[in-house]
Amino acid sequence: MSDLEWWRGAVIYQIYIRSFADGDGDGIGDIAGIRSRLGYLAGLGVDAIWITPWYASPNNDGGYDVSDYRAIAPEYGDVGQAEQLIAEAHRHGLRVILDIVPNHTSTEHPWFQAALAAPPGSPERARYHFMDGPADGVRPNDWRSTFGGPAWTQVPDGQWYLHLFDPTQADLNWSDPEVRAEFLDLLRFWFDRGVDGFRIDVATGLVKHPGYPDLGYREEDLLVLTDVPDHPHRDRDEVHAVYRDWRAVADAYDPPRIFVAEAWVADPERLARYVAPAQLHTAFNFPFLQSAWDSGDLFTVIDSTLATMALSGAPPTWVLSNHDVERTVTRYGRADTRKHQGKSGHELGPVDEDLGRRRARAALLLMLALPGVAYLYQGEELGLPDHLDIPDDRLRDPIWTRSGGRRRGRDGCRIPLPWTPEPGGAGFGAADPWLPQPPGWERLSAAVQIDDPGSTYTLVARALRLRRELDVPQELRWTGRDGSVLRFRRGPGFECVVNFGPAEVPLPEGAKTLLRSDSRAPGDPLGPDTAAWLDRMPFGPDKAARLDRVPFEPDTATRLDRMP
Repeated sequence: MSDLEWWRGAVIYQIYIRSFADGDGDGIGDIAGIRSRLGYLAGLGVDAIWITPWYASPNNDGGYDVSDYRAIAPEYGDVGQAEQLIAEAHRHGLRVILDIVPNHTSTEHPWFQAALAAPPGSPERARYHFMDGPADGVRPNDWRSTFGGPAWTQVPDGQWYLHLFDPTQADLNWSDPEVRAEFLDLLRFWFDRGVDGFRIDVATGLVKHPGYPDLGYREEDLLVLTDVPDHPHRDRDEVHAVYRDWRAVADAYDPPRIFVAEAWVADPERLARYVAPAQLHTAFNFPFLQSAWDSGDLFTVIDSTLATMALSGAPPTWVLSNHDVERTVTRYGRADTRKHQGKSGHELGPVDEDLGRRRARAALLLMLALPGVAYLYQGEELGLPDHLDIPDDRLRDPIWTRSGGRRRGRDGCRIPLPWTPEPGGAGFGAADPWLPQPPGWERLSAAVQIDDPGSTYTLVARALRLRRELDVPQELRWTGRDGSVLRFRRGPGFECVVNFGPAEVPLPEGAKTLLRSDSRAPGDPLGPDTAAWLDRMPFGPDKAARLDRVPFEPDTATRLDRMP
């Protein structure tokens, strides 16, 4: 694979900036914190970092309410610090991907403030979705906000504006030429500063049906209706013209820049349209994230993903968690391991954290063995769970308030990371981080796990080194699907075996165990909820010596140079 196509097989680490590392001691993660941990990330072995929005924002939705796309939020730093981070990341061999939020702006954005000051029908209001209602005090239609409640808010002159998320996030009107031109310029602004690509927030939602038809909500419906033919504000065909324009901008750079779409699309063929030639490079594979810990579910998702992406020529992507969903340890520690839309916390039942971590470790080996692009959410390499007992008065997610306290939201998976075993912040950078850490967080810290050969950190670091060293073919061939066991090969030698069931599974005779998710001896049977990487080819002395050097040993030069 050429260096220009690095993204086809990359492992990309997601940084939720507010919770990654605090460089100035105010309890909030920032650019200085990221810079202080670049050695850690390079030592872990990832290829790129994806940073969630760091733009100027009132922060009503974790920075996804942007008031200035060309400025950095003061609590995170400034543009000069961002440029320094990008340059330093490149020196560490890490590429940098930013979030871009094209569906909506903050209501504090100058454009929206100008729209409020302008009359109905003005060019300023044409940048957003301002509508009259059918009668005085009646909303234009029945659309609901993803965060709960109606998707329309009235302004003093009687018109309503659309916000498919929080009322402080006004949806842009992508039929307006000025909106399209502005975002092309924003892409160039950050590409010119060395950014290697963008993750596109709400990539399916930009274009709305011009007639704004009702969706048919019932009073008891809490969640947004998605399974609707010709949906009026999701996955509309017209959105692909936007991304063809974006791709032309990215391809004009040397080297070309890349895009990944946050595209919640159930139909694989519809998803493939986003990664068609001359559009986006990759799209998140959310069915994989939503699957239960079940061999049948995961086989179906993996197999259909590979088949669908093969039609478009794009690489598949794999992700187990992110800043919007429960962490894998928590979800896989429940009796029901599926992702449940709109539910979280104790309402989903008790969590067996040891079981969840065992399954999460096996899931990481499964994901990293698959061909294509893998995404690691910060803290996944530490086996972190969700914090399920955040006091109500410390919850910050707008879902909590917009749902009237019926949905606790996403704060549980956004807890600031533990870096050291020190009490009071666990080395995050302040004694009282912006979200509280759970008791015992220190024992899962990076500093503790780096020196533990049985830790989740060491497992992931070893897997990333083997993945890079083996450089196996992208093609996958299933070699076994026996009840609760999945087996597949990539190339003639590399094989991944995952045991989802309650019984032990013997490993094939003559195979060399490269890595396994449990602590048993290399040739021992594979226990329940575990995975192993095998080499089925005969070993000569050169290959054996080369692979024996791969298992991870802590590298002081790359992991501790800036670890306080």
